[in-house]
Amino acid sequence: MKSLLDASRARLIALLREGGLTADDLASKLGVSTNAVREHLTGMQRDGVIRRAGQRRGATRPAHIFELTPETEQFLSVAYVPLAVHLVRVVAATLPVERVNRLMRETGKRLAAELAPRTRPRQLAARVSLASQLLNEHLGAVTRVDRNGHYTIRGAACPVAALTGQYPMVCLAIESFVAEVVDRPVQEQCERAGRARCCFQIS
Repeated sequence: MKSLLDASRARLIALLREGGLTADDLASKLGVSTNAVREHLTGMQRDGVIRRAGQRRGATRPAHIFELTPETEQFLSVAYVPLAVHLVRVVAATLPVERVNRLMRETGKRLAAELAPRTRPRQLAARVSLASQLLNEHLGAVTRVDRNGHYTIRGAACPVAALTGQYPMVCLAIESFVAEVVDRPVQEQCERAGRARCCFQIS
């Protein structure tokens, strides 16, 4: 999503958040040439930021309508973190600790079932690397794999740091996620004091 940082693309994205538009529509709103807009749209479509969403009749030929992809819409939303924080807060205040822990572990299992390929590598080293890769690509983590008698997935930060300081049971969801991918027992040893960092030791 680094293409979203481009100023010109950001202006196009802001307009497309209101709904699908053609290149002519966008050019008119921005006060630039249609060709300049089309150049950006081509790159944005290639990068998965936008997609075609039908056509509109034009004076000489149909014009393509462009809209943001669902992935871009999700990337731009700021609702997920506050919603997740309050959901965990309500669950933790309402249910017994044991049940909350079970819910977190089940959440991790379901997340792994959705994100991990059905066919996993046979070697443990490859499965551990896969788990680290999935954490980085799908959950926004920055992790690496260490081996010193056993495998450890270490994070430079924590993708759910907004929750783990007050609700450490959230780490159980990620622990369960990793365990499902590597198919081995996993123990979370995350740092939650100060700057949160992930750490998962694989047996």
